[in-house]
Amino acid sequence: MNKKVAFYTLGCKLNFSETSTIARGFEKEEFERVDFSEEADVYVINTCSVTENADKRFKTIVRQAQKANPDAFVAAVGCYAQLKPDELAAVDGVDLVLGATEKFKITDYLNDLTKNDKGEVHSCEIEDADFYVGSYAIGDRTRAFLKVQDGCDYKCTYCTIPLARGISRSDTLQNVLKNAKEIASQDIKEIVLTGVNIGDYGKGEFGNKKHEHTFLDLVKALDTIDGIHRLRISSIEPNLLKNETIDFVAQSNSFVPHFHVPLQSGSDDILKKMRRRYLSNLYVDRVKRIKEAMPHACIGVDVIVGFPGETDEHFLETYHFLNELDISYLHVFTYSERDNTVAAEMDEVVPKKVRNKRSKMLRGLSAKKRRAFYESQLGSVRTVLFEGENKKGYIHGFTENYVKVKAPWDPALVNTLHLVELLDIDADGLVRFEFVSKAITA
Repeated sequence: MNKKVAFYTLGCKLNFSETSTIARGFEKEEFERVDFSEEADVYVINTCSVTENADKRFKTIVRQAQKANPDAFVAAVGCYAQLKPDELAAVDGVDLVLGATEKFKITDYLNDLTKNDKGEVHSCEIEDADFYVGSYAIGDRTRAFLKVQDGCDYKCTYCTIPLARGISRSDTLQNVLKNAKEIASQDIKEIVLTGVNIGDYGKGEFGNKKHEHTFLDLVKALDTIDGIHRLRISSIEPNLLKNETIDFVAQSNSFVPHFHVPLQSGSDDILKKMRRRYLSNLYVDRVKRIKEAMPHACIGVDVIVGFPGETDEHFLETYHFLNELDISYLHVFTYSERDNTVAAEMDEVVPKKVRNKRSKMLRGLSAKKRRAFYESQLGSVRTVLFEGENKKGYIHGFTENYVKVKAPWDPALVNTLHLVELLDIDADGLVRFEFVSKAITA
């Protein structure tokens, strides 16, 4: 009988793409992949360290694995495993911890699957994480996450990602296109481009800082691939989102009018303390440029509240800045101190209670912004890609510009694209529609 392996992924789309690649390595070794809630011989937890909660959840997930099979071999990989390997190794039940350079070689470490008294650690100095491993994940049958870049050369004062993932480096254009074609051959309708700092694409393509290709080159090349109906840019820094890229997406065959552009603060004082590479006026310019080229575009924003030194005035500056911007939704992060970052040593710490209050205010603003964006789209005809899950008798889908719609469950709609007219917003905030034509693709 084949041995069984189960995976749990914390964190970002990039982690999901890497878990899939690691899982394919197990399949080559003739492991059978099962759900994390089921009994397995090996449990692999791909960790994240971006938020405080991700750290805390790790122990809970280990306990979940032990409950399913007390004798199972438990391995931890990912960002937290690189940053705090000894801490993870000390968690009861953990047998193996692999750092940034070792995670893709995990099957080499699984000799006899004997439980260890203490977790075995194979980590590296992060300077050694200077090579690139391509990845992609097929989360459900409709969408795939395609990793194009890893690591980051930025030195934002709150962030541990450069410590966890190393320097900025990119996949070769040839390999990205090969992976995209593999995805297309599996009847996946949408690819989401992912990485740590994807606008930096091209850097490290040859294992050094030499550039042959840019992010724009990547976008143009992917747009020519047959069989992919939608390409989505997951998140791109405002200073790296160039006019040429915006203009190309506006007239592209496959790229959708949806941008996720991290802001972090609307206060220039705080942006400087964060060591971000732009000020608020550049952000305003990017939003205007997108909306001029694509008035119906969806724009998502990352924002951090409660950064050290953020006064009530700074926070209100951010609130009003976002309120006046023509954006569609927010991802709100409550600042949490991370070891070995500059911000963790800063004075003027904002009390947790104040951080939580500010976070709640911005989440309220996000709900208002999303509602206003959805209302602006009512009456328009859009293309919807339907997803594969039956959610309480309804099927959900997303338009190209990221409006979430719902209809009574119909399995025939799964992974199909349809032209629809957006009609009204339901009580749960999702949009109802009527079909304009038969399926564009089945």
